[in-house]
Amino acid sequence: MRFEAIALEQDDAISNDENGKYNRLFREMDALKQELKRRDGDQRRALLPLLKHKNMQVRLKAAIATLAVDAAAARQSLQQISDSNIYPEAADARGMMTAIDDGTYVPS
Repeated sequence: MRFEAIALEQDDAISNDENGKYNRLFREMDALKQELKRRDGDQRRALLPLLKHKNMQVRLKAAIATLAVDAAAARQSLQQISDSNIYPEAADARGMMTAIDDGTYVPS
């Protein structure tokens, strides 16, 4: 699955402090999410199994991508990532939950 591969590449880019690579992958992932959203029935649901992936970055990105299609499962995954205290993903998960709670991020 390309989404999973992108998230794994992002994890590698983060570990190697390759910001340019991460930014390119971020844009690629965003385009992929938009394509899945446009497909009949909002195919971002296909990402839900990734909420149980062994890689923290894959879980984080899947949780963010699926907030609009299964908010409860995505939020539970974000909370688990936050509770793990594994950085930087734990901080990203906390930031996303805060943004949802204060309304600065509205899943669509």
